[in-house]
Amino acid sequence: MGDCKPLGFLIGLPFALVALVLSLVGAVVWVIGTVLSCLCPCCICFAGLANFAVSLVKLPIKVMKWFIDLIPC
Repeated sequence: MGDCKPLGFLIGLPFALVALVLSLVGAVVWVIGTVLSCLCPCCICFAGLANFAVSLVKLPIKVMKWFIDLIPC
């Protein structure tokens, strides 16, 4: 089977679903931050907000990889 760890996937699935909801919130925040940074490019905080939102969007993948790597076999 190699690197297949189905138990880690099953254990991490509920947490990944919560992270998916957070990533949807992050997508909305990213759109708002991008629009605001285009309207007022002098405000650097909106760019930081958009970068934070992008990390929220990537959160479900990170959570699943973390749980799968946590299971030894």
